[in-house]
Amino acid sequence: MTAMKFLVRMPNWVGDAVLALPVLDALRRARPDAELWVAGRPWVRDLVQPDGVVRGVLPVREDGGFKGLRAAAADLRPQAFQTGLLLTNSFASALLLALARIPERWGYARDWRRLLLTRRVPAPRTEGLHQIDYYRHLLSGLAIDPGPRLARLEISAGERRAAVARLEGAGWPAGRPLVILSPGASYGPAKRWPGSRFAELGRLFESKTEAGIALVGAPGEEPLAAAVAGGLSRPPLDFTGQTTLRELMGIVSQARVFITNDSGPMHLANALGVAVVAVFGPTDPVATGPLRPPAAVVKKDAPCWPCLYRTCPYDHRCMLRVGAEEVFDAARRYL
Repeated sequence: MTAMKFLVRMPNWVGDAVLALPVLDALRRARPDAELWVAGRPWVRDLVQPDGVVRGVLPVREDGGFKGLRAAAADLRPQAFQTGLLLTNSFASALLLALARIPERWGYARDWRRLLLTRRVPAPRTEGLHQIDYYRHLLSGLAIDPGPRLARLEISAGERRAAVARLEGAGWPAGRPLVILSPGASYGPAKRWPGSRFAELGRLFESKTEAGIALVGAPGEEPLAAAVAGGLSRPPLDFTGQTTLRELMGIVSQARVFITNDSGPMHLANALGVAVVAVFGPTDPVATGPLRPPAAVVKKDAPCWPCLYRTCPYDHRCMLRVGAEEVFDAARRYL
């Protein structure tokens, strides 16, 4: 008998995709005989590698209008999936599964896509709900046990060795504590603690600890990293824009502490079990904060919080009130 082929459409943001990883384990437990596949942005190949849980990973783009959707559906159709689960919220993602002629299409009944779904779960109220529980609620609505409330990532021994070799090649002495600063956030500048504060924080580590400092970030964040590096007493190791997602995971795995904004790399580090200190501004750590210890959140209240703006229309006080000394005190205990 041919195994049922099951396709999971992963979220489009790195952090959300990390928090959705437990869904794959839950589906494997619920459908052990199914052939489980994953579809998502091209970087999903680095996040979800084929193993005993997932049979294959398919890159999918939905940003080419209806013509692009039809092309993406034509790519999926020969796989003859019987069931598709949507962890995305858009109408376009549901239309993609319909155009791909996947008979069973499951997901939240939202964004006008109700008629495209064969099994529909009412979307929950998101106030006070962590993103990981948003995915867990969907599984529960489909009568699937969501399992543990924890996202985990693993890298191989070979990937760890490659990361150490790369760090050492850049000038990091093995055995020296490594602090990684991640000053970016792809959602928008409102979520970014100022680069000058990251530089001030780095100088505190330089003057008060023996730790080495590395910078990481996505392509396009090089100017931000350069501004931070320019404010340090010594040149840091700078890998901004120079790693794949998998390579980034290897480098992050070597850190004693990872200091970041509310971002995708924050969830990567947390899922790897690296100590995380996250500076939060316009977003709510109850909804998107790190879940796995060790982790700490530093934030300041503001009357306009939470606003979820990409760009602050006021004085960015939620971020500017966070001092470097406060973040340093939260982070140094992890060294």
